[in-house]
Amino acid sequence: ASCARGVAMRARILALCAALLSAPAAEADEYNFDVGQFEKKPFELNGYAELRADRFWLDHENALYQLNFFDSEQHSQLNRTTGALELSGLYRAGIASVQATVHGEAMRDELGNEGEARFYEGFLTLEPATGVRVEVGKRALRWGKGYAWSPVGFVERLKDPNDPELSREGFVLLAGSVTRSLDGPLKTVSFTPLVVPTTDRINEDFGPGDHANPAARLSLLYYDTDIDFLVLGEGARSARYGIDFARNLTTNFEIHGEWARITDATKPVLNASGVVTTQASDATSYLVGMRHLSAHDTTTILEYYYNGAGYTEQEMRDYFTFVHNAYAQFLATDDSTLLERARSVQSSYLRPTTMRRYLYLRVTQKEPFDILYFTPALTVIANLDDGSSSVAPELTYAGVTNLDLRLRVFFLSGKPLTDFGEKQNDRRLELRVRYFF
Repeated sequence: ASCARGVAMRARILALCAALLSAPAAEADEYNFDVGQFEKKPFELNGYAELRADRFWLDHENALYQLNFFDSEQHSQLNRTTGALELSGLYRAGIASVQATVHGEAMRDELGNEGEARFYEGFLTLEPATGVRVEVGKRALRWGKGYAWSPVGFVERLKDPNDPELSREGFVLLAGSVTRSLDGPLKTVSFTPLVVPTTDRINEDFGPGDHANPAARLSLLYYDTDIDFLVLGEGARSARYGIDFARNLTTNFEIHGEWARITDATKPVLNASGVVTTQASDATSYLVGMRHLSAHDTTTILEYYYNGAGYTEQEMRDYFTFVHNAYAQFLATDDSTLLERARSVQSSYLRPTTMRRYLYLRVTQKEPFDILYFTPALTVIANLDDGSSSVAPELTYAGVTNLDLRLRVFFLSGKPLTDFGEKQNDRRLELRVRYFF
């Protein structure tokens, strides 16, 4: 009986094939497969134009307002308009390709106007053989698995946790990579050595002095886990090394983490008396996080970040205390010497998430209640050392082709002498219109 069923099945398959072969030519043309549609084009150009309007509600009692506005006209609100244009181009010719990204911005508010245009990237890639690549030029690398932070991002600029997906300017470098696919539990191995040279004209903001700054990344795909080993040699920056990983536990649930060790990490410290010292010590930073997509299209990203090279709660309280005292002296004597001293180290104290322990939460809901093209989201960044926080609800609309509208409101809260509690503004409203092409 089973043999008879098999013969019948084969007969039906043969009949189906005959019917398909005898179909009219016009119907065959309708389902024609064009290989050329999937071939890489020799030249590609894309980018976006953006217009952003921001309103800041300023707080005269906060330390950073006093530091930034003591020598200018006082404001309760600040309205800022920013226009941006970013273009990315790629040209392929044989084993070579050239890629470049240029970013320009112009900003205007009550304090003045400013603008600049910079090459974020501009590099040549050679692929002489399968799995072999050489890159030279200005390149923005992406090391690490974290979303809001990357402790192992040794050769890249800091992310902005409020906009971690923004393009960032790269560094001039020379890199090579070799990738091999294997049979067995270890599926892929990739090794990428590179140098990031620094002189008084090349990568001067990477660090001081003339150095080669060698670095390397070893990437492994072991079973279903991505693992990277990363290192930066001694040079313009102190030596550092780290490891990261990412793994999908289920189709919709991913975990990731990073660990970094920084030797001789330095930072300026200004105490409550106004004395500036430079502290240097080895530091360990790490990040653990997860990303989950629910059956209802709710995306949740949660990360815990420990910044071993960051300022302690007491060090930040001392800095803010000094600024308040210096501002009081300025009002009484018109002497800004102490405020200028605080400004001299401001860049170190005002880095994004410059303290030790932070929690990041972002929840995004795609088209709730079947409202097409609308995506609400909520982003929370909490300083676990001093209890201050930033909460930012947002709404994105993408109902027009290639047009993206985003409305966000930032609410900063915290007690006096805390990270978010001493920012120059308590609230910020942002409306962004971005057109992609």
